Amino acid sequence: MKRIIYALVISLFTSVVYSQTSNDYLEVQREILKTEKKALVAEAMQLTEAESTVFWPLYNEYNDKMYLLDTKIYDLVLRFSMEYETLSDEQAIELWKESQSIRADIFKLEKTYLKKFLKSMSGKRVLRYFQVESKIDKLMAAQQTLEIPLAN
Repeated sequence: MKRIIYALVISLFTSVVYSQTSNDYLEVQREILKTEKKALVAEAMQLTEAESTVFWPLYNEYNDKMYLLDTKIYDLVLRFSMEYETLSDEQAIELWKESQSIRADIFKLEKTYLKKFLKSMSGKRVLRYFQVESKIDKLMAAQQTLEIPLAN
């Protein structure tokens, strides 16, 4: 599993695919990540056929909604990266508030889907799934943290 996580992180940040714009590049990377993440989750969960019929539709629904929140995070980071050298105090506080709002939305989404997953899966299985999600998120966040400059 460690090899898969490592490959997942590497593939997100390096690619042999050449795109014409940074948005094209981002979308290609996100599609690669989505596919590899799903494979990692499948390996970690080891679902039965019966569990799979319930799990994967919820997984897809949850991740589609998380994709929208991830896009907001990306847009916020992009905005910061373009303004960080000339950022006013007011802009800095506004960026922080927006980031906290997105984090709150993520927390709400997780709570909502926790309930949905628990309707059809055991607590241990649901915990395992959210642990896998958390590990992937933390690996991605660690890499992003290294690339985002500190405000001046």
